[in-house]
Amino acid sequence: MAERSTAAVDVADNSGDEPLSAKADEATTDGTAEAQDSTGAGPQEVVDEPTGSEGPMSTPDLHSGHKLAGRYRLEECVTRLDGFSSWRAVDEKLRRAVGVHLLPADHPRARSVLAAARSSALLGDPRFVQVLDAVEENDLVYVVHEWLPDATELTALLGAGPMDAHDAYQLVSQISQAMAAAHREGLAHLRLTPGAVLRSSSGQYRIRGLAVNAALRGITSESPQRADTEAIGALLYAALTQRWPYESDAYGLTGLPKGVGLIAPDQVRAGVHRGLSEIAMRALANDGATASRQEQPCTTPEELARAVAAMPRIRPPEPTFTAPPEYQRTTYQQGTYGRPAGPGAPPTQSVHVIPPAPLQSRTGKALKWAVSALLIAALGLGSWQLAETLLDKDNSSGDPGTTQSDPQNGDEVPPPPAVPLRITDAAEFMPSGSGIKQEAVPNAIDGKPGTSWITPRYQGYANFGNLPSRKDGSGIVVDLGSVKNVSGIDITMYRSGQKAEVLAADESASAPSSLSDFPQRLTQLGTTGSSLKETLTKPVRTRYVLIHITELPSDDTGSGYRGGISEISVLG
Repeated sequence: MAERSTAAVDVADNSGDEPLSAKADEATTDGTAEAQDSTGAGPQEVVDEPTGSEGPMSTPDLHSGHKLAGRYRLEECVTRLDGFSSWRAVDEKLRRAVGVHLLPADHPRARSVLAAARSSALLGDPRFVQVLDAVEENDLVYVVHEWLPDATELTALLGAGPMDAHDAYQLVSQISQAMAAAHREGLAHLRLTPGAVLRSSSGQYRIRGLAVNAALRGITSESPQRADTEAIGALLYAALTQRWPYESDAYGLTGLPKGVGLIAPDQVRAGVHRGLSEIAMRALANDGATASRQEQPCTTPEELARAVAAMPRIRPPEPTFTAPPEYQRTTYQQGTYGRPAGPGAPPTQSVHVIPPAPLQSRTGKALKWAVSALLIAALGLGSWQLAETLLDKDNSSGDPGTTQSDPQNGDEVPPPPAVPLRITDAAEFMPSGSGIKQEAVPNAIDGKPGTSWITPRYQGYANFGNLPSRKDGSGIVVDLGSVKNVSGIDITMYRSGQKAEVLAADESASAPSSLSDFPQRLTQLGTTGSSLKETLTKPVRTRYVLIHITELPSDDTGSGYRGGISEISVLG
């Protein structure tokens, strides 16, 4: 009996991966590769392929309905390539869809695939599709991962057309930050193609195949950070132009014209955001030489994430409304209703209906006199009431005991009631550069108290597990779209007992990311109840408001600490 070893425990998220769709992953009916991958990942990339007398590896002879470990039932094969296969499956124990990579235990890459899967599982970053299990059993090696049925592959998004500036900004910002966090833990992707990026229904991007996809195909690199940075630059270039930034076509996108070199995105397509075009060129630097003339190249995901964060925040496009069609009055034709026009009959013409003459009888005259009398009586009554009101006002103005306020005499006018300000965007507060639940941030501004941004469960310490990356806490930064007068806040907390405060950035701040960027204090740091409300004595002018959490309360089990935010309302 072969030894069974797992990489990670199952999680409770009922989601999964999507089928692989890049051209290089397609296969012919006999199971051999149809085409070599052309990602343009640079000269450092090396692909291990079977050579010599070995011939192509044979994929394990499995079929739909086969069950692994007594729980993973294979449903549909989505990739069969070079000795391994990828499947959509069902975890019968937790009743959810999962994805499974399968290869023989004697495959030359089996050891590296297991090691990559276990390393990826230990990362535990929600911005990546999670590895749920990594097993060697019965002469098979298989890796089980999430399946995301509601997510859309970037390949499909690019096939529909280039992205607008805001969507492209969100893509490069989220992907570069996620890969920077992975490289800090020593993990590289090395196959960051449009097929490896998914966008959820909430607009959050997730990356699948971290370390595992490269291990399955034998891809290595002497400069993994450079390779992943250039791959992010290629994704941004494709998002801005709907073109692949190399001469060869790939992933359903047309490559650049041969022999002209790398052209800036804003020269390929009109209307491309110049700042994003510059970022793409800085990431696509080759051999240390940048394609940008003004800025230094970005050679690591960390440098790229900082360059994107230094840009002015790009607002989402304003929604467009279509005016309803104007009301068209119908015309009636005389002489055609109820009888068809016979042959040779003259054409009918539209006529205007003449209104009847006013009443001229005795009854009509009496009615006119009665209406006139009523109008005269109403005018007289209204004039009398107006005169009485003016007299009362004159009398009260001379009364020394009156309590009415007069702005001209220096009396204060009560301020108008505060109303919620429109929040155009929200992001997780990440002073260390890595987030924890970015995809759930929209739940805190969707107007639904039943949905929340919730932190993971931390063990041992209330201050986010006493992790070095969480020394400044966490929270949510909301963007009001422009500088506004903020007069109060009304926040519904996910759980009572959190230690939190509300801060605001300076009026001139742009894309604040650290605590020092929020010098204006709206509330004092303290333990909150189920809500956090405050009315300011003097409005604060700002665009960015931070709900900052430093400590979490004990969860229901008493074995850990967890918190979050259910709804944010900024008043003005």
